[in-house]
Amino acid sequence: MGEKVGVSSFDLSDRERYRRKLRLCMSALERMLREKRFDRPRNLMGLEIELNLVDGAGMPRMANDEVLERIASRDFQTELAQFNLEVNIAPHRLSGRVFDELAEELRTGLAYADRKAQEAGARIVLVGILPTLGAGDVVQSSLSRADRYKLLNDQILAARGEDLTLHIEGVERLTLTSASIAPEAACTSLQMHLQVTPGRFAQVWNAAQAMAAVQVAVGANSPFLFGRELWRETRPPLFEQATDTRPQELKAQGVRPLAWFGERWIDSVLDLFEENVRFFPSLLPICDDEDPERVLDAGAAPALRELALHNGTIYRWNRPVYDVADGVPHLRVENRVLPAGPTVTDVLANAAFYYGLVRTLAEESRPVWTRLSFEAAAANFHTAARDGLGAVLRWPRPRGNGLVDVPVGRLVRDELLPMAAAGLDAWGVEPVDRDRYLDVIEQRCATGINGAEWQALRYHRLREGGRLGRAEALAGMTRRYCALMRTGEPVHTWPVE
Repeated sequence: MGEKVGVSSFDLSDRERYRRKLRLCMSALERMLREKRFDRPRNLMGLEIELNLVDGAGMPRMANDEVLERIASRDFQTELAQFNLEVNIAPHRLSGRVFDELAEELRTGLAYADRKAQEAGARIVLVGILPTLGAGDVVQSSLSRADRYKLLNDQILAARGEDLTLHIEGVERLTLTSASIAPEAACTSLQMHLQVTPGRFAQVWNAAQAMAAVQVAVGANSPFLFGRELWRETRPPLFEQATDTRPQELKAQGVRPLAWFGERWIDSVLDLFEENVRFFPSLLPICDDEDPERVLDAGAAPALRELALHNGTIYRWNRPVYDVADGVPHLRVENRVLPAGPTVTDVLANAAFYYGLVRTLAEESRPVWTRLSFEAAAANFHTAARDGLGAVLRWPRPRGNGLVDVPVGRLVRDELLPMAAAGLDAWGVEPVDRDRYLDVIEQRCATGINGAEWQALRYHRLREGGRLGRAEALAGMTRRYCALMRTGEPVHTWPVE
């Protein structure tokens, strides 16, 4: 949540006014779509990466304020907890040598930030969940000092009316209660943006939802949480539970959660914003004085701040984004399913796979979402998060009708990688970039090694024969992960010894 917040509490009139303002924003958005006021196609992409801070022993370092002060760049911002940062990469045109250009930009920026972090006794780590993080590291006092995080915490807890409960069963079991949303800070992600026209939005969003399971399985990098080995990508169940405003009674009534895969394929971006307004009470009912209809009458683009803020507190795995750049409104699909890391090369491989595959799936004459039920896509997503590269997914037959159960590695290598390559060709990405980064995805499937598998293998190797206890093995694995991360070599090449 990047919005500036300047209030500390709300009353009933704030919520009533905010609801009315949301309706005005929706009316303005509908008018803008009718009048075709949105930006022309520009093939723009953008990345945000959430980061962890650790000390020399690989343990979480609560120092984001000091590190950010030393970095002194608007590209780096606070995140939920004091051991988190976020780096934002400026939009790039999706063509040419874009992935190598992004790789150079990221390596340079992260190396500079890491040098500055070292001045504060910290190092930067790209990982989905920091393996050494303990439950005592994610309490209310560890939240970042910005007022908006405390306010969001207070509003979620007030809506729920009781402590948050985490219960995740995977390789091991974790049960924990929390008096704050701080456990959410354990989740550090890669967020990928794609600017699309209103006419293409539904196809791109549907395609992104359908392929989300495959992304998670191939890119899993979060197998440990609070000392327990859980899912190969533990972020989804953790995020869903750590932001849940519903006590048991509201869950039983079918009230939707804030972290949400969704429940249907869509026909328009309006479907998503209408669901937001219809299903979700406001967490942060902050209004400004903009009259969006008057702004439109004057020929300008309204900010629709209330709609954007409300959307920012609903954590869809593929989120719609309305924004205005240089006075012109546009729409983006924000893909939020992937963890950070393990290396810049791995991050760009995940990006190349996503941008290539989503283009091909969105443009198929017989789209995947017409052959795959939404319920099956949602089930695939959680199966992939649980099992990673070992997942078996339900997927439409390449030819004919019906679904088949297929190991995700085979699905990627035989069917989806060629589609991703075709999509990158359609964007105009140079073959050398296409082949370099898609080969990383192919090699993960061939070796069975992604970030999650490497972490688990290294951890168990350290524990063999009682060599190290649980905490010592996790710390040793984390230190080795950090050292190999800094080599820049993709994770499938890392030695386990």
